Amino acid sequence: MARVYNWQLGRDMSYWYPEARPKAQFGAVFDVNKCIACQTCTLACKTTWTSGKGQEYMLWNNVETKPYGYYPLGWDVKLLDMLGAQDWKNGKYDGRTIFESAPAGQRVLGWRPGQNDYAYPNVGEDDCTGSVDKGAHMTLPHMNWFFYLARICNHCTYPACLAACPRGSIYKRPEDGIVLVDQGRCRGYQECVKACPYKKVFFNPMTGTSEKCIACYPKQEKGMTPQCFANCIGKIRMCGRISRPEDARPDNPLDFLVHVKKVALPLFPQFGLEPNVYYVPPLQAPAVFLQQIFGPGVEEALKTYLNASKDPDLMGLLTLFGCTEQIIPRFRREKDEMVGLDEKGSELIRVPIQEPAYIRQALDAARGVLSTNIP
Repeated sequence: MARVYNWQLGRDMSYWYPEARPKAQFGAVFDVNKCIACQTCTLACKTTWTSGKGQEYMLWNNVETKPYGYYPLGWDVKLLDMLGAQDWKNGKYDGRTIFESAPAGQRVLGWRPGQNDYAYPNVGEDDCTGSVDKGAHMTLPHMNWFFYLARICNHCTYPACLAACPRGSIYKRPEDGIVLVDQGRCRGYQECVKACPYKKVFFNPMTGTSEKCIACYPKQEKGMTPQCFANCIGKIRMCGRISRPEDARPDNPLDFLVHVKKVALPLFPQFGLEPNVYYVPPLQAPAVFLQQIFGPGVEEALKTYLNASKDPDLMGLLTLFGCTEQIIPRFRREKDEMVGLDEKGSELIRVPIQEPAYIRQALDAARGVLSTNIP
């Protein structure tokens, strides 16, 4: 195995192939705190890409309720149990990745879901930890918590599916790092399904080949966001290109959130894939739980997010989420407005950082009627 550098782990690690990064890397940031689990993203993806025979169970995009929701069943806890207890020391991963933990004769530590594991896409939905007794009211902080986790393929820098494929049918596009399956080469061995720790590769029994999220690359080639991004009701998503830390640009939205402010974190970085979808952690969940999911930077990320109102650049950038179907590669702040720009610096979108608030009086004195809830 080759030795490659994984900046999310802060160290070199073992991988099946030498390090070969694309010219640009597709990336995304999801703000978990704004997700309402309406599943509009799931349906947008489903109706666009997976409405055919053999794809009935495929959810390239899904939204699950943590801590008890999974699709497929137990996708994360099963692998965490196989990996065993690991540790971080001073922000550096001191444990083993799924590549370094692979059993003899195998490339990746993994497991293949059974048919029943895909039978419960909404298991645990809205289930919170603890219980709320009849008549109880909510007080904060409290331990009866849950949050929604929207998931797509992470289009990892070091994909486990790519490493495990004996046919070499999975590859990263050199122009944007999107991970794709060459179905002409695929023979349906399902090693990719077993290897992907996020379980975002699916087997189509009708075609005998694997399929997965393609990040809607036909739309991206036209400068447009993927379907799940464009249709997101909560405006929790932003996509673009993500750089390595040393190459980060402060005017790149993803670089700003991930590298400059460090408010968005990768999903299970300890697996070793260097995933390129990042999450603003939820405010209401315990830090110890979030550290297992997003790594050791959780507490600082939450502090930064809570203080966003005092940081006009961060606050303004968060308002750009979901404001246009066009990809925003650059941004700048102009007084009380945030401007999304294309690569040449031309304006794509302009939004106010603070929306005006209008307080309507409950009683219309002139007409002697209550105006509450009247359009």
